[in-house]
Amino acid sequence: MDKRIAQFLGLCQRAGKLSSGETGALSAIKDGSAELVIVAENASDNTKKRFSDSTRFYNKKMMVFGDKYEMGRAIGKDERAVVAVRDKGFAEKIEKMIAE
Repeated sequence: MDKRIAQFLGLCQRAGKLSSGETGALSAIKDGSAELVIVAENASDNTKKRFSDSTRFYNKKMMVFGDKYEMGRAIGKDERAVVAVRDKGFAEKIEKMIAE
């Protein structure tokens, strides 16, 4: 994972604009607060499908990026297969950084 993206995810976490883990991310998708959902590349196929279906149903953006161990480390937690960014500005910036 790019160091800048990891640092930015950490900033989102400290700002309170990140839901992590499957339960937290699904809650953010369902309540409409998720602007961007990031699923780790090494997440299980079942997890990828569940979040692909959920984000499509609730019309949210989803990206498959990074590694669940690195994603967890970036936000100061154990491994995380999924994170949901709950701020439009942060989400747009992360999307731009991943696309580069």
